[in-house]
Amino acid sequence: MADQNEKTKTDGTDEAGKAAEAATTEPQPSPLSDNGESEASRQHPWTEQSIDIPDGPIEETLSFETYPADQFEHDELGFDDDEAFDLLRSMLLQRRFENRCRQMYQRQKISGFLHLYIGQEAVSTGSVNAIRLGEDSIITAYRDHGMGLAMGIDPEDGMSELFGKRTGCSKGKGGSMHFFDHDRKMMGGHGIVGAHIPLSTGIAFAEKYQGTDNVCLCFFGDGAMHQGAFREACNLAGIYDLPIVFICENNQYAMGTAVDRAFAKPDLFKHGYNFDFPCSLASGMDVFSVNKAVGDHIESYAREGQPSMLEVRTYRYQGHSITDPADYRAEGELDERQSEDAIVRLQQYLINHDLATEDEIDALDDEVKQEVSDALDAADAADFPDEEAIYDDVYSQDDYPFIA
Repeated sequence: MADQNEKTKTDGTDEAGKAAEAATTEPQPSPLSDNGESEASRQHPWTEQSIDIPDGPIEETLSFETYPADQFEHDELGFDDDEAFDLLRSMLLQRRFENRCRQMYQRQKISGFLHLYIGQEAVSTGSVNAIRLGEDSIITAYRDHGMGLAMGIDPEDGMSELFGKRTGCSKGKGGSMHFFDHDRKMMGGHGIVGAHIPLSTGIAFAEKYQGTDNVCLCFFGDGAMHQGAFREACNLAGIYDLPIVFICENNQYAMGTAVDRAFAKPDLFKHGYNFDFPCSLASGMDVFSVNKAVGDHIESYAREGQPSMLEVRTYRYQGHSITDPADYRAEGELDERQSEDAIVRLQQYLINHDLATEDEIDALDDEVKQEVSDALDAADAADFPDEEAIYDDVYSQDDYPFIA
């Protein structure tokens, strides 16, 4: 009997032996770990932070790149003359589209919430023209019409979405705050303040995990930086060296409180330093400044596995939403800001550099207005989704395995 027991132990055929063997299995290395080594096999201690505090004071020298307006020209950024004209077309399309959105909301063609992007068109246009469209991802908050149009969403598809029609870019079920285009890698507008920022970190994690060199641009407003989700997402991006650019569209007021009244450190780009990010500040009233800044952050940092932060200072001409009268502005403030309008600035640039005449710009504007008018007619004539469509696109599978 003793021999039999000994045999059982040495063969390891009993269930306890199997469980013990499973419990001592070496952990598999993470695809993101250095040199494919597991944490258990590394020679350094679990923490390398010293408890021996150095004599102070500790001094650091910080530098932040800036991208002021009127500092860059189209040819040095790689745009030919026709492409510079196309930038104006994109910005005019966004402006005219949203002017009509305001009208349609007042006529009750558009329901729910409506947050307009008017005044910020240089941010979307400059940024989109710095990415590899269809490969790099963009994700943003609920002020998303301009970004969607800049990425190539058809105005008809966008207006149909606002009207809740089945031909909309989100099949009429997303509305104003949820423009989405999978093929262009427009990963959606999102309605909860700051909630999409961790999603952007997940997108960047997936790109690194899959071994691509694609990047993610995450856009959010100044108000979203108060959310803990922003800091959690930045921290994870820094830990994992993710290919992402966090871009704060600082339009000065969040929902209605001026930045310098809401932040102890109102230079928002400096907040990225807390995560050891390269940080920069750009003018959102100049499409070339935005393009240069975003391009630098993509190529110098994100594609090299270095997350970064960019603050783009801009200004929304409307209230927070369509129902906000914006009484918190100082008298004359809006007129002063509109004198710096990015569209007017680009129009004057094209004229000064003999890239377009005033008549050509007027003709372009008329063309864009007609395109938006046609989009309105098509959206108005389209059908609403069938009631059965409420369950479509909830899960990636064709059936509904999670519905009892």
